[in-house]
Amino acid sequence: MSKKTKDSADQKKAPAEKKKKEKIIYIDDGSTVADMTNTRKPEKGPPRRKSTMREKWRTYISVVKRLTPLMLCTLLAFTIIFLFLLLISGRLF
Repeated sequence: MSKKTKDSADQKKAPAEKKKKEKIIYIDDGSTVADMTNTRKPEKGPPRRKSTMREKWRTYISVVKRLTPLMLCTLLAFTIIFLFLLLISGRLF
């Protein structure tokens, strides 16, 4: 009797062990995680035109105009600090 009960218990365990899990396969395409070039849908309509040299020049001039006052303020601050340090060290006069 004990053999029959052991055999029936082995038969119940056997199908559970034979079940195979589906193996997930990842394919590396060589791109980095931050590469999201293929995530956007292509734009409809004509392709976007590139900027002309004139537009680039206008952008450059406008940026320089905005940054020039900040550059001058920075140079003034460095000059004042330099003169203050010369005054403290006694080398100004």
